[in-house]
Amino acid sequence: MELSPALRHFLLALVTLFTMVSPLGVLPIYLSLTAGLPRETARGVARRAVGTALAVLVVFALAGQLVFRFFGVSVDSLRVVGGVIFFVMGYEMLQARLSRTRHDEERPAEYADDVALTPLGIPMIAGPGAITSVVLLWSDAADAPRKVAVLAATALVLAVTLLVLLGAEGIQRRLGPGLNKVQLRIMGLITMMIAVEFFFAGLRPIVRQLLAP
Repeated sequence: MELSPALRHFLLALVTLFTMVSPLGVLPIYLSLTAGLPRETARGVARRAVGTALAVLVVFALAGQLVFRFFGVSVDSLRVVGGVIFFVMGYEMLQARLSRTRHDEERPAEYADDVALTPLGIPMIAGPGAITSVVLLWSDAADAPRKVAVLAATALVLAVTLLVLLGAEGIQRRLGPGLNKVQLRIMGLITMMIAVEFFFAGLRPIVRQLLAP
């Protein structure tokens, strides 16, 4: 049975955003930043962080095009840049590195009160890759059902992220460092494949425009 365009776009958005957000990749930082907090306070941090990320991604999905028009930036240029960003991120994930989620471990107390906003909400969950993804996916949505599919995929990915953070301690114990690295490498490979698609999807129109008589 052939999938509808909206469902295909939903699945594309789901896979893309899941690899960009990488809920399991956020786990080590979340556990580190909430290590000294009571359990309920830590769970509140998870809820606020995911809520912040959801608000940021929805705003960029809805208003990203206006921002680009204001600065005179084309969506094709964003696809090329986004492809490069995704490829670099995917390569680092393939090497099982978490440079995207590094933080200054020497001074966690200075931003403990706002940890849900930053660094967890932004840029750990709603990072450059996730923001670029929602803008591109929204611009590629040709009709209302596909636009709804992007919002639904965003909400679903962040709901999974919230569940992962709420059960962070148990998940970390079960996964262990070995399986966590395997998960990172698989997500990195998928991210690099998506990066190639985005890069050439943006490059082709630019090249055609340059070669047009």
